[in-house]
Amino acid sequence: MTTVPINDAAALTHYIETRYHARHREQLPMLAAMAERVEDVHFGDDGVPDGLSVLLQQMIGEMEIHMKKEELILFPAIRRGGMPGIEAPIAVMRADHAGHDREVAEIRRRTGNLTLPDGACGTWTRLYEGLADFIDDLTEHMRLENEVLFPQFEPAGRADA
Repeated sequence: MTTVPINDAAALTHYIETRYHARHREQLPMLAAMAERVEDVHFGDDGVPDGLSVLLQQMIGEMEIHMKKEELILFPAIRRGGMPGIEAPIAVMRADHAGHDREVAEIRRRTGNLTLPDGACGTWTRLYEGLADFIDDLTEHMRLENEVLFPQFEPAGRADA
């Protein structure tokens, strides 16, 4: 089991990139493709998560932009010990996270809270299992940033504030 380096901000940023960013980049395209297949093959069937593939495609773009902002701007600044005005990019990341929470709620709405219909095919089953893993990963990713990493660089969480 990997130990999360919560007391070392620089190490935590590397952990987030290698554990969560890399994983989301694997998960989302695969999930979007499976969702499109389920929507096409089962068009008109009860319980089909209509529009899920479009939502996941949108998330691919939005999350890629979000992760790039972290990887190219925020995380390098954190690795250098912070910078004046770091609260502004952190606020943007927190706002993005709120948007991701809304997208997760929409995934749950479209899938009946990831409830498979009777007789769901293998692709549909793998899709919902993959969505559950993705949601768990995304939730923990955002928790680590919002509750562990970001407070270290916000005025209320800093010893020198």
